[in-house]
This record gives sequence, structure tokens and C-alpha cells, in this order.
Amino acid sequence: MRKTREAILKHKALYFIALPGILFFIVFKYIPIIGSVIAFQEYNIFKGFWGSPWVGWSQFEKMFQYSDFLRILKNTMLINFYDLIFGFTAPILLALMLNEVRKVLAQRIIQTVVYMPHFLSWVIISGVFIGLLSPSTGLINTLLNAIGVDSVYFLADESYIRSIIVGSGMWRDTGWGTIIYLAALAGINPQLYEAAEIDGANRWQQTWRITLPTLLPTIMMLLLLQIGNFLDFGFERVDVFLNPFNRENGEIFDTYIYKAGLLNNQYSYTTAIGIFKSVVGLILIVGANFVSRRTTGSSLY
Repeated sequence: MRKTREAILKHKALYFIALPGILFFIVFKYIPIIGSVIAFQEYNIFKGFWGSPWVGWSQFEKMFQYSDFLRILKNTMLINFYDLIFGFTAPILLALMLNEVRKVLAQRIIQTVVYMPHFLSWVIISGVFIGLLSPSTGLINTLLNAIGVDSVYFLADESYIRSIIVGSGMWRDTGWGTIIYLAALAGINPQLYEAAEIDGANRWQQTWRITLPTLLPTIMMLLLLQIGNFLDFGFERVDVFLNPFNRENGEIFDTYIYKAGLLNNQYSYTTAIGIFKSVVGLILIVGANFVSRRTTGSSLY
């Protein structure tokens, strides 16, 4: 205890800077965990925690017995898997390409252009994509018509909704995701590239032997964090694209929780779904962290 107190006093400025972040996690992450008890109750907002009857595991049984549970689980896992494969790798590839741009002005302009979509809300993003994919006036269908292909109503076809959700997210966040990778690339010792060039290595060989191994710890850290949120894709990102025609393949846990919890007042039931998501995320991140520590030496703990 004494050593801890001395360490805090020695680095008090750093702890003071970290205080807002610590308070954020306490207030918005840890204290709300107390509310998870309503997953084991038939919660009544007028009776509160103490007055609502306890029902044990019945809310979880209701969740697993729900006829569309497997469909929603499948949609959530597939969309997250596609986003992990394409959305996670896109910032890495973009950072590597930007790193090869030798003119600083051109690099800064490209960075600014690809960063800008991140600051748009999902409502605006959906409006842009709905306009692009419009069957009558959309740019995509205009190009298809120009080559003799009939117009396609993409948002009314359930087979396209997952690609639209993942693609719109890539367009919005790929540029922003490159920031960390570019910072990691900036920390690579230039002498490594000079030595490799003297040995006759071309740009591809330098990227494969120097750049990627140096980026690997950063890549693994971000990958582990994303795996931990595997079932937590985001309500607003999906709901703006859903309609009765594509909901079969587009509905995920977050949109279902909104519909069942907020619109139908099934608070205990949706809390049980949230706990299920958290448990699955914990299992995934612990397993992925173990594999990462054994294979690459990088881990969260």
C-alpha cells in the first residue's frame, strides 16, 4: 500500500490526466453492470430492482426458445465476420499505400479526403448510399443501364444488405482507422530500410520483411479489441439501412434489442440478450488473447 501511494504521488500529474477516462469507465461502464440483475427478474419500472419478482433463468430460456434467435445470431456473426475480414484489413492496406506516397503534400491531401467521411453521422451515410443505390436515379444503376443491365433495387433485395452495411462502414471508417497504423509506421527506424535497400531488397520485400513485422503488435492489439466486440456491431449503423424487404438478412442483436426492449418494454429479456453478448465477447477475447500470446508474443494482458 505504501509503495502504491508513493508511486501515485510520484506520477500524480499522469494520474490526474487519466482521471477523466477513469471516471468515464466507472460511471458509464462499471456502475451500469449493477442493472444486469434485471435479467433474472420480471422487471417492472414502477417497482424497481427490489420490488420486481425474481424469475431465475427464464429470460435466457425465452431467448434461446425464440423462433428467430438463430437467424439473428447468424446475421450478427456473418456481418461481424465480413467486417472483420474486409473492414479491419482495409485501414492496414490504406496505411501501407499512404506510406509509399513520397510527396508530403499529396499524402496530406489524400489523408484529409479519406478521413472526412468519419465525421458524418450514420443518417447522412445512409442517405448517401440510398441515393447511390436508387433504382431510378442512383449512380450505380445508371452505370448498369449504360452497359445494358436492368436496374437493381439493392435495398429491397435481402441478398445485398450485408454487403451494403459492411461497405458503408468501410467507406466511413477506413481513413480514420489508418491513423494508428501511420503512427506506428512513423516509428520505424529508416536505417532498416536503408540497410535492406543496400542488400538489394525491393519495395515489396521491404514491406514484407520490415514494415509488416513492425506493425504486427499494433495489428494484434486492435484485432483483439475488435474480437471482444464481435457481437456488438452497433444499432445505428444497421438500423438506417433496414426495411421490411431486407430485414430477414439484416437484423442483428442490437436492432432486435431496440425493438424488443425500448419499443415493447421487455427490459429483462433484452438485458439477458446483452449478457449473452457480453459472455460470448469475453470468451472470444480470452481465447484470441491466448492464441495471440502463444503465436506472436503480443497480448492484452
